[in-house]
Amino acid sequence: MNVDDFAYIVETNKSFDEAVVSVLKAVEQKGWALFQVYDIKERLAAKGFEQKPLKIIEICSGKYANQFLKKNRLISLCMPCKINVLEENGRVKIIGMKPTIISQFFPEASKKEAEEAERDIIEMVDNSG
Repeated sequence: MNVDDFAYIVETNKSFDEAVVSVLKAVEQKGWALFQVYDIKERLAAKGFEQKPLKIIEICSGKYANQFLKKNRLISLCMPCKINVLEENGRVKIIGMKPTIISQFFPEASKKEAEEAERDIIEMVDNSG
């Protein structure tokens, strides 16, 4: 397994903060729910650790969540979906988790269903970059 199996990565010329705002707008425009935004750099700084900027944005589509949970409630371990914005080597990256990875762990969740959710996430990441 390599990174491309579970992550869709787009590098952007936007600043870190601009990329975060772009993701939030793309999520809203797609009609997905925003659950939480975690500022990992800030949280670790409070513990005395230094990190480069990283925000984890938790999102959910009720439609897809419901489909997956009807198949196996343990799929909730992979929920909600995430789009991360991070700074690495002076570059800003927007990274979406690929829901198709779920079907590798939970065969009852068809890859076709996961591909529908994945298309939405890829579109949101692309629209944010």
